[in-house]
This record gives sequence, C-alpha cells and structure tokens, in this order.
Amino acid sequence: MTQQVIVIGAGVIGITTALELQRRGHSVLVLDKDGVAAQTSAGNAGAFAFPEVEPLATPGIMRKAPKWLLDPLGPLSIPPAYAFKIAPWMYRFWRASQPSRYADLLGAQSNLMKISSAALERLIPSVNGEEMMQRDGQLQLYESQTEYRASLPTWDLRRAHGIEFELLETPEAIAEKQPGLSRRFTYAGFTPNWLNVIDPKQWVDHLAKSFRERQGRIETRNIRALTPLEHGVRITVDDGTLDATKVVVAAGAWSHHLAQTLGDHIPLETERGYNTTLPPGAFDLRMHLTFSRHGFVASRINGGVRIGGAVELGGLTLPPNFKRADTLLNKATQFLPGLNTAGGTQWMGFRPSLPDSIPVIGAAAHAPDVIYAFGHGHLGLTQSAGTAELVAGLVDGDELPIPMTPYAATRF
Repeated sequence: MTQQVIVIGAGVIGITTALELQRRGHSVLVLDKDGVAAQTSAGNAGAFAFPEVEPLATPGIMRKAPKWLLDPLGPLSIPPAYAFKIAPWMYRFWRASQPSRYADLLGAQSNLMKISSAALERLIPSVNGEEMMQRDGQLQLYESQTEYRASLPTWDLRRAHGIEFELLETPEAIAEKQPGLSRRFTYAGFTPNWLNVIDPKQWVDHLAKSFRERQGRIETRNIRALTPLEHGVRITVDDGTLDATKVVVAAGAWSHHLAQTLGDHIPLETERGYNTTLPPGAFDLRMHLTFSRHGFVASRINGGVRIGGAVELGGLTLPPNFKRADTLLNKATQFLPGLNTAGGTQWMGFRPSLPDSIPVIGAAAHAPDVIYAFGHGHLGLTQSAGTAELVAGLVDGDELPIPMTPYAATRF
C-alpha cells in the first residue's frame, strides 16, 4: 500500500534510500537542511570500496593511535580543544577493538559490503548510471617489505571473502599499472574490481534527478525534532510540523541530534576529512591509489585528481584546519613526482562515525516508525545502495537477507 514516507537527509544514503522506497511504490518526501549532496556526499573520494571488509576498530589499532596522535598533521589527529569531549567515544572505540568483538564486527561489515555491491549493480542500470562509473581498479601501495608483509593478513582476509586481487612485488610491476609513481613504492596490491564514480556530487545529483522524474519531492527544511504518534511520526520543522507514516533518519553527522529527541543517545562522532581537487591535466592517474601508511588516497574526479583522506576527530563546530589538506598535497607531490598542484580547490567534510565502525540501520528504540540509517564513517557512498535496500525492507516489514542485530541502535 502506498504510504507517505519522509526521508531526512539528501546525501547519498538518503537519496538512494528514497529511490528504493519509491521503486517499491511508496510516496516519498526528502527533507534536508542544506539541499542535495550539500555536505559529505559532495566532496568525498568517490570510491565504492567494497574490498574494505575489515572494520577500523580492529585488535591492535589502539597501539598505533598514540604514535599517530603525536603528529597533529598525521593520519589521525584530535585537536586539543576537542580531546575531552571525544574521550568517551575513544573509550568505546577501544572496547570495540578487543579481540572478542572482532569476528562479529568483521561479519557485520562484510555482510553489508556484499549486499551493497550487488545492490549497486542493480541500481546503476535502473538510473542509466553506467557512464558515471570508473571501473579501473585500485592500487594499495607499500614502501617497504616490512610494511608489505604486515599487510598480508588483510589480503588473506580479502581472499577468504572472495575478493579478487593481484600482489605486485617490484616497482616495475607497479609502473605497468600506474606510471609516474615514485620508486619508493616497492610493493602493492591491485584490486581490479574496485570502482569509482566520476564525481560523488554528480552521482547524488543524478540519483536525485531520477527521483524527481518519478514524482519524488525534495524540500529544504530545518528539522528540529521527531515525535512518535500512535500511528506514524510528527516532524517539527522551523515553520510548523509534518506527519508521516514512516520516517527515515539519514542525516549523516547530524543524525544523532534527531535521535536524541526520541530518547536515543547514540555515540556518533565526526571524522573530519580533508582534500584538494586538482583540475584536469594535473596527473595521468589511471586508477584509485591508496597510500596505506599515510592514510590518504588519490582518485580521478572529472578528469582531475583529488588528494584526500586522513582522520581528524574534531566534531562539527571547530573551524577547519586546512593545513591538513596542504600536508596531504605536499606528500602527494613526493609520491607522484609529475603532479601539477596548481589550481586546486580545498574541501573539508564530516564523516559520521560510530565507535565500532558499523552503521546504525534499524528502528529507533521507542519509535518503531522511525528507521535510522547513519554512521557509515568513510563508507557512506560504498554502502549506500545496500543500506537503501535494507531500510526499504524494514519499512515494508520484509524478511531481510542478513542479521540486523549488529546494526541496531540499541547496541550502545
């Protein structure tokens, strides 16, 4: 039966979910305080990173953290002004990284990756989106035999999950895949089935266009609170209220504020990511490059190059520190000696992250007509299509293809 569903959030999770609900016959309205792809979905690396099945919260990760945190411009940093506030989240992250949790988190992450990969391949033809895909693969690069050998358990894990790859053990083998790299990179892993979108904002805009063409509505509204009704949900906005049969909260890094209005206190934090996008001609980039030890990537965006990544746990209100983007770009010039850094545009975005690296996908604790879909960290684009199908199944009361307990809001 057709019903009014309101999706809060017009990023890639929200718009993809709205499209799937619409495909199933629902009347869908999308609300967002800023508009389509106005936040993190606008400037990410554009990668569908399905091989990244291992959660960030893994055994041993906390032994590396102190070394990273001593470098304010390193792969992971916490601004001093935010250190006290982030402490409870870091404690939860430490608990999630215990060996006893690893198998469950790995299972949840890999399950979501599998269904997301299949769901994306269903979504692409349904919106005539193939021309926006770049199916060029990825190189994960290592600078020493020690670093390479330390990575081999991760490659074994990928093999166990059916992920195709090729290990390269000379600079010459790497250069055959990607010319122009510094010879300091002596080892690499190549994942041929990795894909990127030509531009993440253009992809979400394209999805939104398809949604509108099928009579979907998108409105710019500032959402203040959610209130459960006997049948449905009331949404308080700046200029009044809206009622819906079901509400999906997919507002990224702002989602936990809405969850609090329902009595759910979800430990969502913000990984602030930085990048610089260089214009076409900056470098002959053949595929997505991951500089593993340095925590950043190079990706092709509209024929140009986007250099970005790293993690700054700094919340939503501190001013951006674009020295981090400068640092990544400076490193990139060492790693890609022919890189032309002129004409770049800097950006900072807010990745919504939960301490166990697994998103919340499921009903609010005390409001069964509210479905949460947030907390994907740096994998929002990657897991968007799978999340959309799961959320639509929850709205329709379907039997779902994977166990949903690991994604429940009540796990915290």
